Amino acid sequence: MAKRYYDLTVAGCKRRLTILNLNETLAIAGFIMLGDVELCANCARELAKKIPADTEIIMTAETKGIPLAAELSRQLGMPYYITARKSVKAYMEDPIWVEDESITTLGKQRLYLMNTDIERIEGRKVLLLDDVISTGGSMTALGNLAEKAGAHVIGQAAVLAEGDAAKRTDIIFLEALPLFEAE
Repeated sequence: MAKRYYDLTVAGCKRRLTILNLNETLAIAGFIMLGDVELCANCARELAKKIPADTEIIMTAETKGIPLAAELSRQLGMPYYITARKSVKAYMEDPIWVEDESITTLGKQRLYLMNTDIERIEGRKVLLLDDVISTGGSMTALGNLAEKAGAHVIGQAAVLAEGDAAKRTDIIFLEALPLFEAE
């Protein structure tokens, strides 16, 4: 079978995304920000113009949102951002967790925060950030974790809104990304 591609332009960056089958009926365009410095910097600059001005800290989930969260935090002059981990590490004391189910992850997984991250977000205005919002499952889990830690979630942002997520008015995003039929 020949490879299929989707040409995307976001924040002034043109990228060719490979279309990947998720199952027998659904395919997605693989959007990978990891390692793409120009894409992260440009998208962070554009998102910075759209996020709530009173954002105190940014929170993302491991892994693909990390470079975007780091760059957006840097551009906004924030000294920290929070990463919800997908497993408990030896250095994580008294972690809290929630279950997460994502379109791109097989089965359920957990997201964890350690005690120092809980202390950093408790009582603060937190923006949830990811590379793509699709079904909203990951953002729901991230929001539940933030609220469990005592944070006030003031928004959800992503570079792309995939499929029906592009119709939502409660999220911040730069571009829409279609879903595709599997081949």
